[in-house]
Amino acid sequence: MSIELDAMSLRELRDLRNKLDRAISTFEDRRKREALAAAESAAREFGFNLADLTTAKPARGKVAPKYANPAAPEQTWTGRGRKPRWIQEALDTGKKLEDLEI
Repeated sequence: MSIELDAMSLRELRDLRNKLDRAISTFEDRRKREALAAAESAAREFGFNLADLTTAKPARGKVAPKYANPAAPEQTWTGRGRKPRWIQEALDTGKKLEDLEI
């Protein structure tokens, strides 16, 4: 199929663009529905429902702090992640991590 774009009026070009936009949109929607149907079918083959496989895992709860700064008790650390500066400074002065436990 060959379209002579140079021979078309501005109105015809805009109509063509609108038709193309609708065709692209419906194509994408159709492909999404096909992908969803394939995913549901694959889940059923393994004895699952797609919703069971796609539900988000519950977020982890907050971890209780394990260490506190003796000079400023509001500064705490759970023991996870990077050591806060006050922990590193205490360790550098010779304290042990156990000395800072709550």
